[in-house]
Amino acid sequence: MLNFTVEKLIYGGDGLARMPVQANGKRLPKQPQDVQSRGKAAFVPFVLDGERIEAAVVEEKPGFVRARAEKILTPSPQRIKPQCPYFERCGGCHYQHTGYEHQLEIKSAILVENIRRIAKIELPEAPCLHRSEPWNYRNRTRMKVHGGSRFALGYYRFASHELLRVEECPISSPLINKAIAALWQLGRDGSVPTHVEEIELFANDHDTQLLLEMNLDNHAEQAGNDVVGFVSELRRAVPAIAGVALFRKEGDTLRHEVVPQTMRSTFGTDSMKYRAADAEYRVSVGSFFQTNRFLVNEMVDLVTGGYVGDNALDLYSGVGLFTVPLAKGFVEVSSVEAAPYSYHDLRKNAPSNVSTYRTMTQEFLTGIEEIARFDYVVADPPRGGLGENVARRLAQLAPPQITYVSCDPATLARDLKILLDSGYKIREIHLVDLFPQTFHIESVAKLVR
Repeated sequence: MLNFTVEKLIYGGDGLARMPVQANGKRLPKQPQDVQSRGKAAFVPFVLDGERIEAAVVEEKPGFVRARAEKILTPSPQRIKPQCPYFERCGGCHYQHTGYEHQLEIKSAILVENIRRIAKIELPEAPCLHRSEPWNYRNRTRMKVHGGSRFALGYYRFASHELLRVEECPISSPLINKAIAALWQLGRDGSVPTHVEEIELFANDHDTQLLLEMNLDNHAEQAGNDVVGFVSELRRAVPAIAGVALFRKEGDTLRHEVVPQTMRSTFGTDSMKYRAADAEYRVSVGSFFQTNRFLVNEMVDLVTGGYVGDNALDLYSGVGLFTVPLAKGFVEVSSVEAAPYSYHDLRKNAPSNVSTYRTMTQEFLTGIEEIARFDYVVADPPRGGLGENVARRLAQLAPPQITYVSCDPATLARDLKILLDSGYKIREIHLVDLFPQTFHIESVAKLVR
């Protein structure tokens, strides 16, 4: 066992400590993994900054070690009892052992540190914080399933691909938890087919309707009547389920199983209406939509409110969450989305003054003319960020205002460096806490030339 003092928390949820070299003036005995390198970083989950812990090394790499806290010797005054009975075993949450205000402090410090370290920028002001309700905020939850007589439903255990049986999820909406309870009852009765491997539950804005995606294994063609019967029982148990869609594995990919029209009475619809910021969006199975049901309206207003002009560009637009309100303030809006399901919904949701493009963002930006003029650009890329090519091409277009919505502080900082080197300045940085209890950081950077 080794004694560590946690220096700070880092992105990913771990605490950062340093390997001790001396104890009571004497060099520590050699560890089984030979981890005597001076100052080697140690990453430890489920700890807090300033805590003194007793830990065991579980993995060694050339530049760092991973450790497990066996005992908290000096707990942080911010440490609290977790609300969820699965915390530390479940891989979903990382910060339930501290209060919500401290979680925001941790995330703000991580965001600032990433921008300082990667982009070499000192922010003039701390990020503006947008708080969420800390519990029952998720409108979308994906769970693993083990069907048949040995039924289990849950998430992966922390740092593994082993299924942890979970019967409630306090960060998911009440309706989703009601459906989880119904699934467990059907599972105990032996009604969940063995071919079901995963179920995703998506709740509407009022938490009154659910849309389900059900992923089946490679032998789904054998499921037949078992799946039909299971879906019928599940919809009877949870009348709020508006529809169930089937996806079938083909190799390492999933293919949407189109439900025959004759089965619509059993499976229901494959899309649902979600109201946000004075607009109604069609959201189909397979489409992306923001997962925090309490902050969707605030996010839309933050990104689109007060912006007006002739031409706006919405990159990585999904079903059009930002496109639709932008269309009210701009004469024309160009909206770019590559994913087929999201693009299909975007076409349905977009007003007449919106031009939609189903293509990769890099291809779109490469294809447009140098003289293309946009008064305002919104970019909401996936975790990988814009990347160098997209960031440089965007800078060449030189719109006077850019809003960058990011779900990863490291890729945000990397891309900001390119944009700032090209003449942009940060007007505001916002931390929109879409994912309480977890290490995930959603931020909004507003840039001007």
